[in-house]
Amino acid sequence: MPELPEVEVVRRGLERWVAGRTIESVEVLHPRAVRRHPGGGADFAARLTGETIGVPQRRGKYLWLPLVERDLSVLGHLGMSGQLLVQPVGSPDEKHLRIRVRFDDATGTELRFVDQRTFGGLSLHENTPDGLPDAIAHIARDPLDPLFPEAAYHLALRAKRTTVKRALLDQSLISGVGNIYADEALWRARLHYERPTATLTRPRSAELLSHVRDVMNAALAVGGTSFDSLYVNVNGESGYFDRSLDAYGREDEPCRRCGTPMRRRPWMNRSSYFCPRCQRPPRSAS
Repeated sequence: MPELPEVEVVRRGLERWVAGRTIESVEVLHPRAVRRHPGGGADFAARLTGETIGVPQRRGKYLWLPLVERDLSVLGHLGMSGQLLVQPVGSPDEKHLRIRVRFDDATGTELRFVDQRTFGGLSLHENTPDGLPDAIAHIARDPLDPLFPEAAYHLALRAKRTTVKRALLDQSLISGVGNIYADEALWRARLHYERPTATLTRPRSAELLSHVRDVMNAALAVGGTSFDSLYVNVNGESGYFDRSLDAYGREDEPCRRCGTPMRRRPWMNRSSYFCPRCQRPPRSAS
Protein backbone atom coordinates (compact mmCIF):
# COMPACT_ATOMS: atom_id res chain seq x y z
CA MET A 1 0.00 0.00 0.00
CA PRO A 2 1.47 3.40 -0.91
CA GLU A 3 2.91 5.42 1.96
CA LEU A 4 3.53 9.14 2.29
CA PRO A 5 6.33 9.49 -0.33
CA GLU A 6 4.39 7.62 -3.00
CA VAL A 7 1.20 9.59 -2.37
CA GLU A 8 3.10 12.89 -2.34
CA VAL A 9 4.65 12.06 -5.72
CA VAL A 10 1.14 11.54 -7.12
CA ARG A 11 -0.12 14.75 -5.45
CA ARG A 12 2.66 16.80 -7.05
CA GLY A 13 1.83 15.39 -10.45
CA LEU A 14 -1.86 16.18 -10.01
CA GLU A 15 -1.01 19.72 -8.91
CA ARG A 16 0.82 20.21 -12.19
CA TRP A 17 -1.76 18.59 -14.44
CA VAL A 18 -5.27 19.06 -12.97
CA ALA A 19 -5.25 22.04 -10.57
CA GLY A 20 -7.44 24.87 -11.89
CA ARG A 21 -9.17 22.71 -14.52
CA THR A 22 -12.96 22.50 -14.79
CA ILE A 23 -14.62 19.09 -15.08
CA GLU A 24 -16.71 18.56 -18.22
CA SER A 25 -17.82 14.99 -17.52
CA VAL A 26 -17.20 12.01 -15.25
CA GLU A 27 -17.60 8.41 -16.36
CA VAL A 28 -17.81 5.73 -13.64
CA LEU A 29 -16.95 2.39 -15.23
CA HIS A 30 -17.03 0.16 -12.13
CA PRO A 31 -19.38 0.59 -9.13
CA ARG A 32 -16.76 -0.52 -6.59
CA ALA A 33 -14.65 2.50 -7.50
CA VAL A 34 -17.27 4.78 -5.89
CA ARG A 35 -18.53 2.44 -3.16
CA ARG A 36 -17.45 4.94 -0.47
CA HIS A 37 -19.65 7.60 -2.09
CA PRO A 38 -23.14 7.18 -0.59
CA GLY A 39 -24.99 8.38 -3.70
CA GLY A 40 -23.35 5.92 -6.10
CA GLY A 41 -21.81 6.47 -9.51
CA ALA A 42 -24.50 8.62 -11.13
CA ASP A 43 -24.61 11.02 -8.17
CA PHE A 44 -20.81 11.19 -8.02
CA ALA A 45 -20.60 12.11 -11.71
CA ALA A 46 -23.46 14.62 -11.57
CA ARG A 47 -22.11 16.48 -8.54
CA LEU A 48 -18.63 16.84 -10.03
CA THR A 49 -19.67 17.98 -13.51
CA GLY A 50 -18.94 21.71 -13.94
CA GLU A 51 -16.78 21.94 -10.80
CA THR A 52 -13.22 23.35 -10.82
CA ILE A 53 -10.43 21.48 -9.06
CA GLY A 54 -8.23 23.40 -6.63
CA VAL A 55 -4.69 22.54 -5.54
CA PRO A 56 -4.50 18.82 -4.63
CA GLN A 57 -3.79 18.20 -0.95
CA ARG A 58 -2.36 15.36 1.13
CA ARG A 59 -2.20 14.33 4.75
CA GLY A 60 -0.16 11.21 5.44
CA LYS A 61 -1.27 8.55 2.96
CA TYR A 62 -4.51 10.38 2.09
CA LEU A 63 -4.93 12.49 -1.04
CA TRP A 64 -7.81 14.77 -1.99
CA LEU A 65 -8.87 17.23 -4.68
CA PRO A 66 -10.67 20.27 -3.21
CA LEU A 67 -13.37 21.91 -5.30
CA VAL A 68 -12.79 25.65 -5.73
CA GLU A 69 -16.36 26.87 -5.44
CA ARG A 70 -17.74 24.28 -3.01
CA ASP A 71 -16.84 23.21 0.51
CA LEU A 72 -16.31 19.69 -0.82
CA SER A 73 -13.37 17.50 -1.81
CA VAL A 74 -12.81 14.33 -3.83
CA LEU A 75 -10.98 11.91 -1.56
CA GLY A 76 -8.77 9.36 -3.28
CA HIS A 77 -8.26 5.92 -1.74
CA LEU A 78 -5.44 4.25 -3.68
CA GLY A 79 -5.73 0.98 -1.78
CA MET A 80 -3.29 -1.71 -2.90
CA SER A 81 -3.24 -0.94 -6.60
CA GLY A 82 -5.03 2.35 -7.32
CA GLN A 83 -3.46 4.74 -9.82
CA LEU A 84 -4.42 8.30 -10.74
CA LEU A 85 -3.07 8.79 -14.24
CA VAL A 86 -3.09 11.80 -16.55
CA GLN A 87 -3.43 10.45 -20.09
CA PRO A 88 -3.94 11.95 -23.55
CA VAL A 89 -7.59 12.07 -24.57
CA GLY A 90 -8.25 9.19 -26.96
CA SER A 91 -5.34 7.03 -25.84
CA PRO A 92 -6.24 3.34 -25.31
CA ASP A 93 -8.06 2.59 -22.09
CA GLU A 94 -6.16 0.72 -19.42
CA LYS A 95 -7.44 -2.80 -18.72
CA HIS A 96 -8.52 -1.85 -15.21
CA LEU A 97 -9.81 1.67 -15.89
CA ARG A 98 -12.51 2.46 -13.31
CA ILE A 99 -13.23 6.22 -13.58
CA ARG A 100 -12.57 8.78 -16.32
CA VAL A 101 -12.65 12.54 -15.74
CA ARG A 102 -12.69 14.84 -18.77
CA PHE A 103 -12.08 18.60 -18.67
CA ASP A 104 -13.61 21.48 -20.63
CA ASP A 105 -10.32 22.87 -21.95
CA ALA A 106 -8.02 22.25 -24.89
CA THR A 107 -5.15 20.75 -22.88
CA GLY A 108 -5.78 17.35 -24.45
CA THR A 109 -5.44 15.27 -21.30
CA GLU A 110 -7.88 13.53 -18.97
CA LEU A 111 -7.65 12.09 -15.47
CA ARG A 112 -8.10 8.34 -15.05
CA PHE A 113 -8.50 6.19 -11.96
CA VAL A 114 -7.12 2.73 -12.64
CA ASP A 115 -7.34 -0.03 -10.04
CA GLN A 116 -6.56 -3.67 -10.71
CA ARG A 117 -7.68 -5.05 -7.35
CA THR A 118 -10.58 -2.59 -6.84
CA PHE A 119 -9.70 -1.96 -3.18
CA GLY A 120 -9.36 1.78 -3.83
CA GLY A 121 -11.78 4.39 -5.08
CA LEU A 122 -12.92 8.02 -5.19
CA SER A 123 -15.61 9.63 -3.04
CA LEU A 124 -17.00 13.12 -2.46
CA HIS A 125 -16.98 14.54 1.09
CA GLU A 126 -17.75 17.73 2.95
CA ASN A 127 -14.73 19.59 4.30
CA THR A 128 -13.96 20.24 7.95
CA PRO A 129 -13.09 23.83 9.04
CA ASP A 130 -9.44 22.83 8.56
CA GLY A 131 -10.09 21.95 4.92
CA LEU A 132 -9.87 18.16 5.31
CA PRO A 133 -12.52 15.80 3.94
CA ASP A 134 -14.61 14.87 6.99
CA ALA A 135 -13.86 11.16 6.49
CA ILE A 136 -10.23 11.70 7.49
CA ALA A 137 -10.67 14.34 10.19
CA HIS A 138 -9.20 11.93 12.75
CA ILE A 139 -5.91 11.48 10.89
CA ALA A 140 -2.86 13.04 12.56
CA ARG A 141 -0.51 15.41 10.80
CA ASP A 142 2.42 13.75 9.06
CA PRO A 143 6.12 14.21 9.87
CA LEU A 144 6.75 16.39 6.80
CA ASP A 145 3.96 18.79 7.74
CA PRO A 146 5.45 22.10 8.99
CA LEU A 147 2.74 22.16 11.67
CA PHE A 148 3.48 18.66 12.97
CA PRO A 149 3.12 18.91 16.81
CA GLU A 150 6.50 17.50 17.75
CA ALA A 151 6.34 18.09 21.52
CA ALA A 152 2.84 16.61 21.77
CA TYR A 153 3.93 13.63 19.67
CA HIS A 154 6.79 12.78 22.02
CA LEU A 155 4.44 12.90 25.02
CA ALA A 156 1.80 10.80 23.26
CA LEU A 157 4.39 8.25 22.19
CA ARG A 158 5.47 7.54 25.77
CA ALA A 159 1.91 7.56 27.07
CA LYS A 160 0.66 5.14 24.43
CA ARG A 161 2.04 2.06 26.22
CA THR A 162 2.68 0.12 23.06
CA THR A 163 5.67 -0.91 20.97
CA VAL A 164 7.55 1.45 18.73
CA LYS A 165 6.57 0.06 15.34
CA ARG A 166 2.89 -0.11 16.30
CA ALA A 167 3.15 3.54 17.32
CA LEU A 168 4.76 4.52 14.01
CA LEU A 169 1.89 2.88 12.12
CA ASP A 170 -0.81 4.44 14.30
CA GLN A 171 -2.30 7.07 11.97
CA SER A 172 -3.93 8.86 14.90
CA LEU A 173 -0.44 9.59 16.32
CA ILE A 174 1.54 10.22 13.15
CA SER A 175 0.28 9.74 9.61
CA GLY A 176 1.94 8.57 6.43
CA VAL A 177 4.25 5.91 7.86
CA GLY A 178 3.66 2.34 6.70
CA ASN A 179 5.50 -0.93 6.99
CA ILE A 180 8.36 -0.11 4.61
CA TYR A 181 9.39 3.25 6.01
CA ALA A 182 8.85 2.13 9.61
CA ASP A 183 11.40 -0.66 9.11
CA GLU A 184 13.78 1.73 7.38
CA ALA A 185 13.57 4.37 10.12
CA LEU A 186 13.94 1.80 12.89
CA TRP A 187 17.04 0.36 11.23
CA ARG A 188 18.57 3.83 10.96
CA ALA A 189 17.73 4.50 14.62
CA ARG A 190 19.04 1.06 15.74
CA LEU A 191 15.73 0.31 17.43
CA HIS A 192 14.00 -3.08 17.51
CA TYR A 193 10.39 -2.99 16.33
CA GLU A 194 9.16 -4.44 19.66
CA ARG A 195 10.87 -1.80 21.80
CA PRO A 196 8.28 -0.42 24.28
CA THR A 197 7.52 3.24 23.63
CA ALA A 198 7.55 3.94 27.38
CA THR A 199 11.31 3.27 27.37
CA LEU A 200 12.07 5.94 24.77
CA THR A 201 13.63 9.10 26.14
CA ARG A 202 12.78 12.43 24.54
CA PRO A 203 16.17 12.56 22.69
CA ARG A 204 15.67 8.97 21.48
CA SER A 205 12.19 9.59 20.13
CA ALA A 206 13.37 12.85 18.53
CA GLU A 207 16.17 10.92 16.82
CA LEU A 208 13.67 8.35 15.52
CA LEU A 209 11.42 11.11 14.17
CA SER A 210 14.41 12.63 12.43
CA HIS A 211 15.15 9.30 10.75
CA VAL A 212 11.52 8.98 9.66
CA ARG A 213 11.77 12.36 7.97
CA ASP A 214 15.14 11.59 6.40
CA VAL A 215 14.04 8.30 4.88
CA MET A 216 10.84 9.81 3.50
CA ASN A 217 12.67 12.75 1.97
CA ALA A 218 15.18 10.37 0.41
CA ALA A 219 12.33 8.30 -1.06
CA LEU A 220 10.60 11.42 -2.36
CA ALA A 221 13.77 12.45 -4.19
CA VAL A 222 13.63 9.31 -6.34
CA GLY A 223 9.88 9.00 -6.80
CA GLY A 224 9.03 6.63 -3.94
CA THR A 225 9.23 2.84 -3.72
CA SER A 226 7.90 0.53 -6.45
CA PHE A 227 8.16 -3.24 -6.19
CA ASP A 228 5.94 -3.87 -9.21
CA SER A 229 3.93 -1.96 -11.81
CA LEU A 230 1.05 -1.23 -9.42
CA TYR A 231 2.54 1.95 -7.94
CA VAL A 232 3.29 4.66 -10.51
CA ASN A 233 3.11 8.44 -10.68
CA VAL A 234 0.57 10.31 -12.81
CA ASN A 235 2.69 9.71 -15.92
CA GLY A 236 2.84 5.96 -15.31
CA GLU A 237 6.47 5.99 -14.12
CA SER A 238 7.72 3.88 -11.22
CA GLY A 239 9.84 5.14 -8.33
CA TYR A 240 13.11 3.42 -7.52
CA PHE A 241 13.79 3.92 -3.82
CA ASP A 242 13.62 0.10 -3.50
CA ARG A 243 17.24 0.13 -4.72
CA SER A 244 18.24 2.10 -1.61
CA LEU A 245 16.36 0.15 1.07
CA ASP A 246 18.52 -0.78 4.06
CA ALA A 247 16.12 -3.10 5.88
CA TYR A 248 12.83 -3.87 4.14
CA GLY A 249 12.95 -6.95 1.90
CA ARG A 250 16.61 -7.74 2.74
CA GLU A 251 16.20 -11.03 4.64
CA ASP A 252 19.51 -12.98 4.85
CA GLU A 253 21.40 -10.16 3.11
CA PRO A 254 24.25 -8.54 5.09
CA CYS A 255 23.39 -5.51 7.21
CA ARG A 256 24.83 -2.48 5.46
CA ARG A 257 26.22 -1.30 8.80
CA CYS A 258 27.70 -4.40 10.49
CA GLY A 259 27.47 -7.25 7.97
CA THR A 260 25.19 -9.46 10.09
CA PRO A 261 22.52 -11.26 8.04
CA MET A 262 19.24 -9.38 8.19
CA ARG A 263 16.21 -11.17 9.62
CA ARG A 264 12.51 -11.18 8.89
CA ARG A 265 9.82 -11.94 11.43
CA PRO A 266 6.03 -12.18 10.95
CA TRP A 267 4.34 -9.14 12.49
CA MET A 268 0.64 -8.20 12.46
CA ASN A 269 -0.05 -10.02 9.17
CA ARG A 270 3.01 -8.28 7.73
CA SER A 271 6.76 -8.76 8.07
CA SER A 272 9.37 -6.85 10.04
CA TYR A 273 12.94 -6.70 8.77
CA PHE A 274 15.77 -5.89 11.17
CA CYS A 275 19.41 -6.50 12.02
CA PRO A 276 19.71 -8.78 15.07
CA ARG A 277 22.98 -7.13 16.06
CA CYS A 278 22.24 -3.44 15.46
CA GLN A 279 18.61 -3.68 16.62
CA ARG A 280 18.72 -5.93 19.65
CA PRO A 281 15.27 -7.02 20.86
CA PRO A 282 14.01 -6.15 24.32
CA ARG A 283 14.09 -9.10 26.70
CA SER A 284 10.36 -9.69 26.40
CA ALA A 285 10.70 -10.03 22.59
CA SER A 286 13.83 -12.25 22.55
